[in-house]
Amino acid sequence: MKPILQNLVEMTGHRDHLRLEVSVLSTLQKLNSTTEVRALEVFTDGGTTLVRPRTWLQDGELVSTDSEAASDPHREPLHNYPALYQCIEKREIRATASVRKGCYTLWLPVWMHDKVSTCLEITQSRPFSAHKLDVIQGIFQVYQNYQSLLDYSERDALTGLLNRKTFDEQFSRNRTASRPRHASPTAAGVPDDEDASCCEPTAEQWLAVVDIDHFKQVNDRFGHLYGDEVLILVANILRSSFRSHDRIFRFGGEEFVILLRSTSLSTAHKVFNRFRLAVQEYPFPQVGQVTVSMGFVSTSRGSPVEILGQADQALYHAKENGRNQVCYYDDLVASGHLATKVANDSVELF
Repeated sequence: MKPILQNLVEMTGHRDHLRLEVSVLSTLQKLNSTTEVRALEVFTDGGTTLVRPRTWLQDGELVSTDSEAASDPHREPLHNYPALYQCIEKREIRATASVRKGCYTLWLPVWMHDKVSTCLEITQSRPFSAHKLDVIQGIFQVYQNYQSLLDYSERDALTGLLNRKTFDEQFSRNRTASRPRHASPTAAGVPDDEDASCCEPTAEQWLAVVDIDHFKQVNDRFGHLYGDEVLILVANILRSSFRSHDRIFRFGGEEFVILLRSTSLSTAHKVFNRFRLAVQEYPFPQVGQVTVSMGFVSTSRGSPVEILGQADQALYHAKENGRNQVCYYDDLVASGHLATKVANDSVELF
């Protein structure tokens, strides 16, 4: 019991979801008779629910993939895992054990925000005893509860989006995951005939800053209760407009930030404008029409401070020149509408 408690102490010392995942798998791996442990990511792409290994045991060490879920060659349809599929469909609290090629596998789906995004998989060569199942479930409950606490600390209380304090970590991870590749034909939900990857094959990472136009007037005219409702509804439109592996943050007030992953410049334009139009066309209760302005930039050059500053410049150009539009920083610099600024931490050098 003492080694398990020590592992639980170590596990709850992490402040990062992936490190926590590696830690819980390490704890489960040390249990008697365990031959294999994995963390599977469950995600949706093109309307199909898929599964791919995210962390697994390799040569006695736990390793994690740095590839994106949507382009991972090891992804498979969830239906290829019938036991896991049934476990999720029936919303079973207790894990399901099944025999697969002479091995006994235990599925432990992690429920977050009423959906499964991760499943822990434990395999051994003999059936799971009642005692071992109790121990595993105890470890798993601690892990799931701590995952929920981490998730809560990372999210904005009003909208449920990621908050500003998580931005630096997610930005760094977004750039680390960046690899030169061709844009997916369905990148960001854009149909084949709208994708311009044939003309712009390089997929990049993009950062956009979003600001709700005339939001102060909404609060002044209708009150903060309706202002909060506008923020919640805009957050919902953001969620539906971008992919699960893109990242959306509320930076405070009426400002949001989007990290759009691995797509071409032309597709980024289309996706950001599609979101802008979705907001424009949405019938906000009592308030009526609401619009947003956006500025965006590639994340390939500069520090987070520089890149945020460039996106902000493009945003303020949009707001000062008619609002309800999307502006790309490089286009504004090329056309002479903006001068390049070099940022040094919080100091801008002109």
